[in-house]
Amino acid sequence: MPPLPETEWTEQQRAGYDLYASEGHSGSVLRTLIRVPALADGIFPLMQYISRESTLPARHRTLLILRTAWLTQNANLWATQANYAAASGLSASDVLRVAEGPSEGWSTFEASLLGLADELFRNSSISDGTWQALAQQYALHNLMDAVVTVAQTTANAILFNSLGIQPDDGAAAPMPTDEVAYRIVVPYAEPSLTEPRVAPVEGRGLRVSRTFNRHPDMARRALNPGYVLSPERSRLTPHDRELLILRTGWNARSVYEWAKHVGSVGRARDHGLEPLWIAQGNDAPGWTDYERALIDAADEMYRDTMISDETWARLSQRLDTHQLMSVAASVARYRMISMTLNALGVQPLPDDERFPALAGYSLVR
Repeated sequence: MPPLPETEWTEQQRAGYDLYASEGHSGSVLRTLIRVPALADGIFPLMQYISRESTLPARHRTLLILRTAWLTQNANLWATQANYAAASGLSASDVLRVAEGPSEGWSTFEASLLGLADELFRNSSISDGTWQALAQQYALHNLMDAVVTVAQTTANAILFNSLGIQPDDGAAAPMPTDEVAYRIVVPYAEPSLTEPRVAPVEGRGLRVSRTFNRHPDMARRALNPGYVLSPERSRLTPHDRELLILRTGWNARSVYEWAKHVGSVGRARDHGLEPLWIAQGNDAPGWTDYERALIDAADEMYRDTMISDETWARLSQRLDTHQLMSVAASVARYRMISMTLNALGVQPLPDDERFPALAGYSLVR
């Protein structure tokens, strides 16, 4: 998805570019996402928050974003964030060691912080040990910001990878792929939490929004579902949207996300979807070739951090540029939501529908 030439910008696109460029965002990202201004409006406010405005020290923000950019192999995010490394108190050797991961040379706390990124990326969850280690120095808002920083950076990265967004021209900090081998070592994912780590605020409404609202400054940027959940904005049918969301929730083992989109929020069956088939994946009986391409897109973004050229070509036979971007954005958005729900321990209601029990099927890895 190449950047949109300036000669083709509408007034709305130019206004969006000017707004977000003033905040220091990557030009390559801006010129690509303004193809769909409503999508840009759904991404940049939270992106600005995690990179500049959260409760985390600048050094910790940079460590988390750089490590996640490395894990997802996103050259644009790596180059952009590396430009801020020195101002955040990181030396050039520190930046290189971020790619190496939580090895010797980091303080115990910063090693745990890098481990948080590794666990969230690999398992879509955080172990009790890592949570408790970070809680020794972090207050509640810090913990929530650390989780959302990794989750949203993962979402941005897999979206940018799928769209083929490149580093800005003249980027001075390429990923050190020739110096550092890709390696990630994390413990097996622990069972899903049965009690919340972050209790929701009292009141009415979904537990996800009441949990996020424990941190209002973060929540007002993160709780922005208007693009993905709006057929008018995304131009995806509810059937396609819910198929992508549920397959992503399944891959990330997000019990809450699955329950709500099978049930009261997504109403999957009302849109002609069989949740059992979604859990089984693209080899379940009855899918059309197009539906299998949607499942493959969700699986590839989870497993490979991008939609493959082959799957993109299959989707392109039916979808236009706007809709293709919405497919990638929908998976990215609900990867972020699923990771955050798992880490914070947001619980489904007692009568919510849980995952189906499958024999002979394994998770996408």
